[in-house]
Amino acid sequence: MTPEPTLERALSSIDVRPGRAWQRTLSEGERLPLSHGTAALVYVRRGELTGRAPERPACTVDAPSGAAAAIEGERTLLAGDAFVSLGCHALTLTSQSGAEVTVVPLEVTPNADTRALPPVVFVSGFAHAEPAAASLAAHLGIPAPGAPSDREGDETICKLMVMTVLLSALRAWASTERASAWPPQSDDPFLSRVVAAVSADPGHEWTIDQLAALGAMSRSVFAARFRRVFGSSPASYVTEVRMRRAKELLEAGTPVSQTSRALGYASDEGFRRAFRRHAGVAPSEWRAGRRELAV
Repeated sequence: MTPEPTLERALSSIDVRPGRAWQRTLSEGERLPLSHGTAALVYVRRGELTGRAPERPACTVDAPSGAAAAIEGERTLLAGDAFVSLGCHALTLTSQSGAEVTVVPLEVTPNADTRALPPVVFVSGFAHAEPAAASLAAHLGIPAPGAPSDREGDETICKLMVMTVLLSALRAWASTERASAWPPQSDDPFLSRVVAAVSADPGHEWTIDQLAALGAMSRSVFAARFRRVFGSSPASYVTEVRMRRAKELLEAGTPVSQTSRALGYASDEGFRRAFRRHAGVAPSEWRAGRRELAV
């Protein structure tokens, strides 16, 4: 699949300059911190390494197949896997059982296009997909940051490996960017008009007839086309928009009753039932969980 134009520009214009690679051995439970503004490529030579995706969804890529997906939460890398952070967020990688890694500091020149890229990329199976680069990476780097090295060609190898990882990962990310966007995107201007209207006013009591009229279609044609393009019924989409907005309001501290009214529910109990079906817990429980996570 061809990447979206913005991502295609980013991939062709991304300016990444690798620094001197260095090796590190992590003991059980030891952490590898990456501060905000510190972009880096980390290659796992042995053991395992776990990282948590930042607030903005990260990208996970299976290098052999090219499959990619957005993820939230933790992801564990094994020997032969790679990790790239563009330095947008501070994060910590932790090894529960110990690991040997190669770390390549990166200098990334930001521009308008690179901001469309995922801030963190987890690449599984890199050694299988790129055996030559992985073989070089296994022996790449000096024992500690800043240590002298007489090896020539390290910078060239780093550059090659970094760009191989980044471009393969980001191209895979680009192919999924459109599918994972919210609100859903469509080339159909009539369906786009419907999506925009619901997103702008989720508390309105939308009916299938109203939505079909917005899309300038008959009721039956609209319902069939909407399901074919977005993979859900119009009613399910309206509910999804309301639940996403409900989470935003609840996380911002809006009371349950006020949230219920803002989203057009006739009663608080009706809102609670709808929210529980969507999230698996009551609104108050969901908000409490988010607060605990934030703490």
